[in-house]
Amino acid sequence: MISTLCNKIFEAVINDYHQFNHIDHPINNPYPVNTLEHLLYLKCWIDTAQWHMEDVVRNPDIHPVEGLQWKRTIDKSNQERTDVVEFIDSYFLQEFASVLPKATAKINSESPAWVIDRLSILALKVFHMKEETERTGVSTEHTAACQLKLNILLQQRQDLSGSLDELLEDIKNGDKYMKVYKQMKMYNDPSLNPILYNTK
Repeated sequence: MISTLCNKIFEAVINDYHQFNHIDHPINNPYPVNTLEHLLYLKCWIDTAQWHMEDVVRNPDIHPVEGLQWKRTIDKSNQERTDVVEFIDSYFLQEFASVLPKATAKINSESPAWVIDRLSILALKVFHMKEETERTGVSTEHTAACQLKLNILLQQRQDLSGSLDELLEDIKNGDKYMKVYKQMKMYNDPSLNPILYNTK
């Protein structure tokens, strides 16, 4: 099952990152380039580093200049994240290129890679919520509330994993077909963002 592979790699990535717990620590992707596993590891590493960027930028005492620098770094990370998602969808498009959809086949609202994107973020939520359940020096109410949230996140991951496996099986069987739209982000494009092209 693809979800089992995803969740296994995402858990490994998050553990690898937290050995150093530094946003700028270089990635050491153990999987060969041009493999799905390589893309999954890269995807979750970007998400994990960005998770911690988002924490830093929310510091109420952060200097505005530093905050702006982090905002631009997060924008760059978001673009990289989107690019990797599209690479993952390209992998699946090639994987199922020979499948002829049935006449009754339907399109799914999300492509497989965007479901995988949500699984990656869920893995981070699970990791950090579990940390909160083990945190010392907090009230029993805090611990109990976080445990409840963790239970919901684990159920959500189970449900989403099943949905991903079912989607890929439906595509493989011709019951659904993939139709991928590029994200076409505008804010990073100097020819599409009016603030950027009007300053020329």
